[in-house]
Amino acid sequence: MSQLETTTVFAGVDGRSDTQLPDWYARQTSVDSTEAVSFAEAIRSLPRAVETAVAYYNPYRDEWVETSRFNALVEPSRLSSMDRKRPDIEPDGGVESTEYSVGSRGSDAAALFHIPTRSYSVINPVDAFGPLENVLRETTIDDRTLGDVVFGEIRQYRGGGEVHMDLMFDGLSVELPDRRDPITMGFCSGYDFFGGYAVYVEGFARDTTCANSIRSLTDRETIKHVGDIGDFEGWWADTLDQLELIANDLYAFITEAQEITVDFSKMPFSVEELYSLLGFPEYLSKRAASDAQANAADPFEIDFWTLHSGATYALTHFFTGKEGSALDGYVRTANDLLFNPKATLTTVEQVYERQAVSETTSDGKTGVASQVALAQIERVSADVRSKAASFEEREVLLRERLEHDHD
Repeated sequence: MSQLETTTVFAGVDGRSDTQLPDWYARQTSVDSTEAVSFAEAIRSLPRAVETAVAYYNPYRDEWVETSRFNALVEPSRLSSMDRKRPDIEPDGGVESTEYSVGSRGSDAAALFHIPTRSYSVINPVDAFGPLENVLRETTIDDRTLGDVVFGEIRQYRGGGEVHMDLMFDGLSVELPDRRDPITMGFCSGYDFFGGYAVYVEGFARDTTCANSIRSLTDRETIKHVGDIGDFEGWWADTLDQLELIANDLYAFITEAQEITVDFSKMPFSVEELYSLLGFPEYLSKRAASDAQANAADPFEIDFWTLHSGATYALTHFFTGKEGSALDGYVRTANDLLFNPKATLTTVEQVYERQAVSETTSDGKTGVASQVALAQIERVSADVRSKAASFEEREVLLRERLEHDHD
């Protein structure tokens, strides 16, 4: 499992931006806010990849043979810091190949990222995010350019060959009734040089009260490392155009989810067990339940927004894995609590229907606890079904945000 290696906090699009981190974010980040750099500087400090020839060793002839089917993706600055180990016999075609060993920078600075086929197109950080800098400088919000209000963090894994970032915009937010602190809007993006992640973007928000990250607000939009990489500047412009609409969608989802509650005093399972039934591991279920009950007006009757917030709290602050498919799966489950309560309740109802069958006695009587649970779930389900159409229509629109004309 790859662990987080480097986190870079940024504020402002470039050195001309007089941008400070928002106070709430400076308090919550684990990185010293005085070390924040501009977005442009952060992007240019990321490792890049170039292609170089690949050869394989033939032990029967004690020689290296170059292949034209693949290219190696390597970090060029690391090649120059590596110690030459020994020159090899010239491979077929007369091209000299060389073995290297990592020098003083250590094994984490290994130059090789990946050996893809020749159809792979390298997209370096400046290729993808340099055009975003231009769009941020040209797009305004409340008479300020987005370049003056952008902030966030960039996280590196696997020697910088895998990168994920959160970009947010101070002032572009969701203001909830009876609540002082807003939810700040933005998007997640990233890529890798290992063939696992194309360059991607998806809607994102951060709850300023508790630093919960609300991920996967929209379906992930990608540009693959194949063929013509297309118009990144237009891609980013389309993305930013959708953020205000995504904020409006999120507001509507939250206010409606606050009106749908689960009465746990009538359920034969606890709040923690609800999260476990939905597939969260025990350590996350405990954290999610603790947060949801602490923030609920009534710890025994909790609305779906608060249940979602508990799940995002656990995932943001206590998830022990890395960004990838496992986290994505838990995020989808958490988001169903907010965007698709009906699906959440269907999952729980199916589990308890199976339990009811297993508890049925020989004379055909169903266990009392299961009867009570199913009745309560049915009551909540009826509330959800009455609003299901508005939830479903809004979710379709939300999922269509950021969809562009790229493969």
